[in-house]
Order: sequence, then C-alpha cells, then structure tokens
Amino acid sequence: MRDYLDIIIAPVESEKSRSLGDNVFTFKVKPSANKSEIKKAVEKIFKVDVLEVRTSNYKPKDKKRGIYRRYPGKTKAFKKAVVTLKPGQTIALD
Repeated sequence: MRDYLDIIIAPVESEKSRSLGDNVFTFKVKPSANKSEIKKAVEKIFKVDVLEVRTSNYKPKDKKRGIYRRYPGKTKAFKKAVVTLKPGQTIALD
C-alpha cells in the first residue's frame, strides 16, 4: 500500500474543471495509480465521501526547447482524475 499523499500530485485549476459542477473536482495523479487508490486517497486526505472516479491518461507531447527552440524534447506523461463527491460536500483548494 502506497502513501496516500504520494498518489495525488496537484489539483487542476482550469475553466473546464470549474464548469463540471460544485461537487466535481479534478486532480493530477500518479500514472500508476488506479481508481480505488485515488478514491481512498481523496477520502483520507480531504475527509469527504467519493461517489465516482474517472481517469484519463495523457501521453507526452513533442516540444522544442532551448533559446532558439531548435532542440527537440517532450513533455511529461501524466494522469488526470475527475472525482465526484456526494451532494453537499466540497473541497477547499485554497
């Protein structure tokens, strides 16, 4: 069993994630984490009840780097989790 604090990396603050609803939150998580580990981590850290977890894997994208953008590189791969809480519950992400 992994530590719960290692599973959740950061909340995702975007216009799309805010428009999902009052009890829906989006997190960037470890790529190796599964839905049940994400659910347990959110419940333990934020002390809320989770109804549903949806995940998406994002592949690395090609990127140019350097001062003149001439050297090839890649962004990191990551996993995003959309967590739905019970009605009336919320998470303070401030």
